[in-house]
Amino acid sequence: MSSRVPLTYSPKVLELFRNPKNLGRIEGANAQAIAGSLACGDMIAVYLKVNDETHRIEDASFESYGCAANIAAASIMTEMIKGRTLREAWEISWKQISDELGGLPVVKYHCGVLAVGALRRAIRGYFKGRETPEWLPGNLTPDEKHALEEEKLMEILSKKTK
Repeated sequence: MSSRVPLTYSPKVLELFRNPKNLGRIEGANAQAIAGSLACGDMIAVYLKVNDETHRIEDASFESYGCAANIAAASIMTEMIKGRTLREAWEISWKQISDELGGLPVVKYHCGVLAVGALRRAIRGYFKGRETPEWLPGNLTPDEKHALEEEKLMEILSKKTK
């Protein structure tokens, strides 16, 4: 008999887990990135189709390998960024993602962190080889560092459970 207590998810998390929006790759995406690790269980890949003149996100999608919260976080993040400029999308935080989902259990905050981490990596990747806008920080932001820390923690935990 398991001693694990089931997590309580909001109705929005359950809805997006059962019916994720924007799932799959975008053919012709001009920005994409991954956060997390398949080896550890939680991974989000983000694909963006960005208008090169306006820097507006015309389409966004994701692939997620993880739990209900991971899928819901990636799904709501793609809904939140569609139609926004890259600068506006950059400002989205993991807390906003959690709030849009009606809250995430504390042990699932990392799912929002990974969604934001993948988004910011995709935005940074978009500007590689292009003129970097002044609003894009040269150094990693606290949210990006948090995503890296989550990835390192998942690696460590994955190795200990093998």
